[in-house]
Amino acid sequence: MKSWLSTIETTVLSMAVLRLIGGSLEVTIALLMLFFNDPKKSLALNSILAMVGPFILLSTIAIGVAGVAQELSFSKLVFVGIGVTCILIGVFK
Repeated sequence: MKSWLSTIETTVLSMAVLRLIGGSLEVTIALLMLFFNDPKKSLALNSILAMVGPFILLSTIAIGVAGVAQELSFSKLVFVGIGVTCILIGVFK
């Protein structure tokens, strides 16, 4: 198991851990919604997810871009930046 973990790139591991944290938070909040069984509390819990979700998305994108930035040419980084901008426009508009 330890040798398998040492072969994973730190960038990929960081991205995966962030996604696992985000997914765990989503499942936890879903269970809390069922536990409280109250629409007002569920809406408040859901608003927490609305704030955390984009943060996880932006963090994983930033880590991924930083991980491949050394391997990409400037023009390709510009295209990645345009793609990230489109994602942000879609998320926040």
